[in-house]
Amino acid sequence: MTITSLLTGAAVAVAARAAVPALIRAKLNGDVVRLGRGDYGPLLAGYAEDATLHFHEGDHRWEGTYRGKAAIEVFLKNFVAAGLTGEIGRVWVSGPPWAMEMCVRFDDAAHAPTGEQIYANRTVLWVRTRWGRIVEQRDFYEDTQRILDLDARLTEMGVPAIA
Repeated sequence: MTITSLLTGAAVAVAARAAVPALIRAKLNGDVVRLGRGDYGPLLAGYAEDATLHFHEGDHRWEGTYRGKAAIEVFLKNFVAAGLTGEIGRVWVSGPPWAMEMCVRFDDAAHAPTGEQIYANRTVLWVRTRWGRIVEQRDFYEDTQRILDLDARLTEMGVPAIA
C-alpha cells in the first residue's frame, strides 16, 4: 500500500463521514415539510416498532412517554391537529450506522386560523437509532411554559386532543 492510496482512502472516509449529517438533515427536512402539511407518514416510518418517545412532562396534550409506533402515531396526530409546523436546524451525529446518536435542532410554531402566530419554540431532539430507525427520542424545549400556553389556546379554540 502506498502513502497516496492510504491518504486517498482516509480522505474518502472523512468526506463520507462529513456527508452523513447533511444527508440526515435533508431527509428530516423533507419529512418535516410533509408533517407541516398534515402527512406524518414518512416521519413515522423512521421509527422502529418498539421505539420510545419521551416528551416534556406537564399538564398538556403531548406530555408523557410514548411506547411503540402506534403510540408515537397518536403524538404525531396531535402535532398535526394543532397546526404545528417546524424547521430542522443543525444536525449532530455520532456513532456507527447500527447505533447512531443524533442531536437535532428543531424550531416549531403554530398559527391560529386567522394567521396569528400563537406559538413558537426552540427544541433539541436527542435521538438514538438502530440501523437507521429511531429507537429512542427525547425532546428538550427551550421554554416548556409555551407548550402549556399553546395547549390552553388550542382548547379555547376548540381543537380537541387526540387520545
